Amino acid sequence: MSNKQRQKLRKPATSEGHRWLRAASLIVLPCVAFVIAYGLTLWSRSQPPPPPGMVWIPGGEFVMGTDGAEAPGTEQPAHWVYVDGFWMDEHEVTNAQFAEFVEATGYVTTAEKPPDWEELKKSLPPGTPKPPEEKLVPGSLVFTPPTEPVPTDNPERWWTWTPGACWKHPEGPGSNLQGRENHPVVHVSWFDAVAYARWAGKRLPTEAEWEFAARGGLSGKRFTWGNDPPTDTQPKANIWQGTFPHLNTKADGWERTAPVKSFPPNGYGLYDMAGNVWEWCADWYRADEYARRAAMQVIRNPQGPSNSWSPREPFAALRVTRGGSFLCHVSYCESYRPAARRGTAQDTGLSHVGFRCVRSPTHAEARK
Repeated sequence: MSNKQRQKLRKPATSEGHRWLRAASLIVLPCVAFVIAYGLTLWSRSQPPPPPGMVWIPGGEFVMGTDGAEAPGTEQPAHWVYVDGFWMDEHEVTNAQFAEFVEATGYVTTAEKPPDWEELKKSLPPGTPKPPEEKLVPGSLVFTPPTEPVPTDNPERWWTWTPGACWKHPEGPGSNLQGRENHPVVHVSWFDAVAYARWAGKRLPTEAEWEFAARGGLSGKRFTWGNDPPTDTQPKANIWQGTFPHLNTKADGWERTAPVKSFPPNGYGLYDMAGNVWEWCADWYRADEYARRAAMQVIRNPQGPSNSWSPREPFAALRVTRGGSFLCHVSYCESYRPAARRGTAQDTGLSHVGFRCVRSPTHAEARK
C-alpha cells in the first residue's frame, strides 16, 4: 500500500477523533467550570463578611459535655451535637455598649425595678412569707468577700442583697463605671440580655452554640486553650487566685471583672469564653438534660428543653449560664471549662453575670 493510500485511510479516523474531542470539550469544560464556581460559592457562603465586632463560627459536629470522672452529673454524658454556622460577638457586651442601648431606648433593667412579690414567690417554696416592704426595693446580689476563711457549702456567706446595686453601680450606691467602660456589663437579668440582643438585631446563643464556640475548634480538651490548667504565673483567664472566698491575690491583675480582651482569644478569635463573667444562653436549664439525650444520635441544632428544673431550686425559672467567672477557683468552682454549665434564675442580676450575642447568617449566606 502506497503512502498516499495510507494517508487517505487515516484522515477519516483523525477527523472523527477531532470531532469527538470537540464534543467532549463542550461537555466537560462547562462541567469543570460549574464545579469550580459551585465550590467558590460554597466557600464564600461559609465565610461571609463579618459584621462589626463579630466573628464567624463555622459550625459542625462536636462532642458536647464530658464523661470526665471529676465532672458533675449535669455535664454528662458526652453526646454528639451538630450546629449550623453563626456569628458571635468577639467579647462580652461591655458597659459602654449597654449604655448606648439604654440611652437609645430608655430601657430600665430588672435590678432597677422594685421586685414584684407575686412574680417572686413563684420561684420560692410554697408558704414562703412575704419579706418586709422595706426589703422589696430595687437592688441586686453583690459578691462580698468574708474577712476570714469560711466553709464553702453556703454561698450566702459571700453574696449580699444590695439595694441600689445595678449595672451602673456594680457594688451598690457610691460605685460607678468610671474606668470600667470596657468591662463586661453585669447585674443584667436574662430579660435584660434578651432586650439588648433584640435592639442590636441579634439573639442570645443556644447552649450548644455557646459550647461549640467556646471550644474554638479543639476537640475533647478540658479548657478553651487545651489541657494545661491555669496557674498563678500563667492565669490564661480572669479567675480567682488565692483561697476562695476570702483571699484573692489578684495574680492575674484583677479583683473583679477585667476589661474585655485582657487575655488571649481561643481558636475562633473569641475572648473571655472562660472566666470574667458567666454568660446567659437562650435555653432553659435542666440539670438532667444531658441524661435525657443519652439515647439519641447526633442532635442537630438543639434548642434546649421546654422548661427548667434543678433539684437545688425546684421552683425557680432557670436559664443556662456558661463560662465561669472571676470567682471560679479549682477548689470550689472550676467552671471555666467549656463543658461546665449551671442554671441561674432568669430574673436575677449578679455581679459576675453578663452576656454576649450571636446572629444567624441570612438565607443567602447559610451553609448548605
